[in-house]
Amino acid sequence: MIQLGEFHDLIMVRETDHGVYLENNEGEEVLLPNKYVPENWKEGETINVFIYLDHEERPVATTLQPKIKLDQFAKLRCLEVNKFGAFLDWGLEKHLFVPFKEQVIPMQPGEDYLVFCYLDLETGRLAASSKVHAFVDNSELTVEPFEEVDLLVSNMTDLGYNVIINQLHLGLIYHDDVFKPLKIGGSLRGFIKKIREDNKIDVILQRPGYRSIEPNAQKILDKLKSSGGYMNISDKSDPEDIKERLQMSKKSFKKAAGSLYKQRLIDIREDGLHLKDQ
Repeated sequence: MIQLGEFHDLIMVRETDHGVYLENNEGEEVLLPNKYVPENWKEGETINVFIYLDHEERPVATTLQPKIKLDQFAKLRCLEVNKFGAFLDWGLEKHLFVPFKEQVIPMQPGEDYLVFCYLDLETGRLAASSKVHAFVDNSELTVEPFEEVDLLVSNMTDLGYNVIINQLHLGLIYHDDVFKPLKIGGSLRGFIKKIREDNKIDVILQRPGYRSIEPNAQKILDKLKSSGGYMNISDKSDPEDIKERLQMSKKSFKKAAGSLYKQRLIDIREDGLHLKDQ
């Protein structure tokens, strides 16, 4: 089946005045308009295309790369709002529609929003929703503790930041584990810290436990090298100062500095840290 909102490898079968028709193995056809037809195309060749509805509500193919596809989350910019809803820039000629009922807050042109792309079963059209938490599912988890994952920041709460994990699950980064600015809709990598009995997921931005020592140690070495081999920071420093300067907790800093000291790469003195070769 040629599914809307997905990429497909289709066979170029016949040319018309409007473009080239593409076909799948089941004999279903879709038009690739002339503007997207490769210059030296040949009958029988396979081409990778994205399928969506054109302005006439007809399925068409395009070689353009959309910023979101079916059943995905992404941060998109609102271009227009009219009496029917909002329209987002998703990289294609026809903009992606967001009904008013699927907007957490009324969308405004020029603003960016984290949304989910879904297929409206009543109309058969692709649409988007900013009610993103309605489209995540923690009932059957596909992640494990310590696993590295892709994250999308969805919103801030009193506890921390809710994040969408691998486009599937909802997780939380506690404020105490945030060591750099986070933006709503921003993409980043993180790690599964803990999975609770109710399938709630705690996420951190650094490798948990002993796994965080090596990257943090490298970060300290890099900072020392860039500052002439000395930093006036130690295990007696204020935790907030360590967090601001090194983007790690005081506990992680002490582990990393201790590791470097044992490897005889640094000296730990009363005035701070020194590289051994300085």
